[in-house]
Amino acid sequence: MKRRVALSWSGGKDSVMAFHTLAKKENLQADTLLTTYNESNNRVSMHGVRLELIEKQAERLGARLLKIPLPPDCSNETYSERMRKALRALEAEGVREIVFGDIFLEDVRRFREENLASINFRGIFPLWGRDTWDLAREFLKLGFKAIICCVDTQQAPAGIIGLEYSWELLDRLPSGVDPCGERGEFHTFVYGGPIFSEPIPVKRGETVLRENRFLFIDLFPY
Repeated sequence: MKRRVALSWSGGKDSVMAFHTLAKKENLQADTLLTTYNESNNRVSMHGVRLELIEKQAERLGARLLKIPLPPDCSNETYSERMRKALRALEAEGVREIVFGDIFLEDVRRFREENLASINFRGIFPLWGRDTWDLAREFLKLGFKAIICCVDTQQAPAGIIGLEYSWELLDRLPSGVDPCGERGEFHTFVYGGPIFSEPIPVKRGETVLRENRFLFIDLFPY
């Protein structure tokens, strides 16, 4: 019998690759996705993607989506409090493990593990330690489709906003930019691939620069 786990879900390629990796494990079943979003605008934290697009991803994965609202400018304390509340609900269902798509940032992993340990949960990190170039190439070879939805213009070129995550994009990334955007250089929204029942039709809208640094593109379903 498979052990149920929940997966921290941003809608981006690392979440998708974590889900794909788990699907190959015979002893684990990720049937619940956890998504945090800004309660003032119904957009996913950091990525800026409309919550309705995340809902469409969950539908095409056949997974339940557990949505966790966060206030604007959310503190670590508020984040931890609201996440614990959501996890208590999962605990009542017998779920005690959360899967993350983190790859190499030690401080991020430590923060997650300390918060989970405080309520006797455990983190699973199926992508941890992977070479990010290998991971990026595997994502494309598997046939996943994604769009660059956010760029930190202090770390990556603004011109990649709205582009397909592709072999061509990887070729044009400056040498200091991680191909998976693991340091927050950019974020993605995945709209198609082998784990989805069908692609999500997406239109590109306007771009907006926030905090004189983070460039977002508005993506919406049609």
